[in-house]
Amino acid sequence: MTKDDVYISNFNHNFKLPTMYWTLELASNLEDAPWPATRDELIDFAVRSGAPLEVIENLQAMEDEGDVYEAIDDIWPDYPSKADFLFNEDEY
Repeated sequence: MTKDDVYISNFNHNFKLPTMYWTLELASNLEDAPWPATRDELIDFAVRSGAPLEVIENLQAMEDEGDVYEAIDDIWPDYPSKADFLFNEDEY
């Protein structure tokens, strides 16, 4: 058990809640998603596009309150933008 694991006790059983994590590789599977999209639409896109199981599990771990997500930044606020890479396209 790590410090990031979350458990719920129910009488004599412990249930481990899924820990959501994103990496650039995982998040890149959602770049071509049909934004804006709901959680269920993103899960459907991930399944149809053959995204890794971790992407689908991360999306399923999100609370479904009917929110519409405009971009990957709404799901993973630390997602780097092109400006973060300090690449000047005009130079090439």
